[in-house]
Amino acid sequence: MSSLPFVSVVIPCLNEENFIGKCLDSIIENDYPKDRLEILVIDGKSEDGTRTILERYASYNLYIKVFENLKKTTPVALNLGIQNAKGEVIIRMDAHSTYSKDYITKSIKYLYEYNADNVGGIWVIFPRDNSFIGKAIVNALSNSFGVGNAHYRTGQTKQPKWENTVPYGCYKKDILEKIGLFDEKLSRNEDLDFNSRLRKAGGRILLVPEIIVHYYARSTIKSFIKHNFMNGIKITNPFIKDRFIFSWRHLMPLIFILSLLVTIGSWSLIKSFSSLSFFSFVLIIGSYSICNLFFSLKITFKEKKITYFFIMPLIFFTLHVGYGLGSIYGLLKLIKPNKS
Repeated sequence: MSSLPFVSVVIPCLNEENFIGKCLDSIIENDYPKDRLEILVIDGKSEDGTRTILERYASYNLYIKVFENLKKTTPVALNLGIQNAKGEVIIRMDAHSTYSKDYITKSIKYLYEYNADNVGGIWVIFPRDNSFIGKAIVNALSNSFGVGNAHYRTGQTKQPKWENTVPYGCYKKDILEKIGLFDEKLSRNEDLDFNSRLRKAGGRILLVPEIIVHYYARSTIKSFIKHNFMNGIKITNPFIKDRFIFSWRHLMPLIFILSLLVTIGSWSLIKSFSSLSFFSFVLIIGSYSICNLFFSLKITFKEKKITYFFIMPLIFFTLHVGYGLGSIYGLLKLIKPNKS
């Protein structure tokens, strides 16, 4: 690069009073030149103190601009930001995350050095509060048994790696002319859809472990269950669209719950296969339990606290069952006949 590109940071935001200040502070503290940067925050008509905080930051930092998202959804917010962006490079960021001081610089560096079409980093996950349950949830979300082969969550890769998707993302604005903006019909999962279309068009997505995002996970069982249930619903999107945008790790909770329901149902209704159904049910739940206890024990040794061995099986089970039930609910909504 002969000169640094002008960068537009786009942040969808809705009711982030507790996090948006920390998020903006971390971006302001980035070492990327401020005369080559703008921060566009797209607020979805927040009902807490978010808008007041945003207006204060914008009044002190002329490169921060606030836009209103009347439709409130994330893909609409992203598109509004992109349409108003002056930068030749777009970096999407999330309001309840903070970013390392060199996040922007390294994103730009790897985008051009590797001739990538999208670059992202890894999550270092923290609890939103420092409770025992919050820490247990963080362990589940950072563990391969909890989230599969999501390398940006588990941090298992030590070198830049070509991937199917990355969190948030950094890409040249002109790629959007090739594949289009974010799909506003999707209330969730717009990033996976975007990256799916990018790969289909021949684009390459680079995960760089040097690029660090500090992500703040939900820290109560209730909010954790709700979030997993909503995440499970999103895997029904491929049945609406004309392409499959997920990896097998997204489908495993659905397969797990469906296999349990099928074996229980056949065990109850088809007497001649009751023994086979019972054996299948025991095999499935037994295998799952062994894996659950094994990874819970590993976390217990890592944390050096025996109480993790008693809570982690419940956290893992909550994660998988909540996600799986959400997926089933999403499928039922698709097949339910419309009322005339």
